[in-house]
Amino acid sequence: MESIKNFFKNDRFADHVGVELMAVSKGRATARMEIKEHHLNGVNIAHGGAIFSLADLAFAVASNSHRTVALSINVSISYLKASVAGAILTAEANEVSLNPKLATYEVRVTDETKDLVAIFLGTVYRKKDKI
Repeated sequence: MESIKNFFKNDRFADHVGVELMAVSKGRATARMEIKEHHLNGVNIAHGGAIFSLADLAFAVASNSHRTVALSINVSISYLKASVAGAILTAEANEVSLNPKLATYEVRVTDETKDLVAIFLGTVYRKKDKI
């Protein structure tokens, strides 16, 4: 799994917004991000795009953990709790379904108190290309 972690070090956007990959195994990944001032929206809570970006990296890593290129074709996210500056969010992606062409993942984003902040559901198309 170290090669998958190294592959995703090239995700420049995730790096730019402060998402850190913590763990990866077959069909699973964990990432974290501390909410900072630049992650806040106009009402001083974490911007939905920041939370989405965290969940999306965990989703991408989990779906590519089989070393087959997987590209998202559909995602949805539900925001359940607001987060403020200083909060440390963790996204845990888990494989729900896998077949040769499609795979589906659930990503649960929680804060440092383990409260659920968001639920993300995504489906990928699995190409024949290898990572």
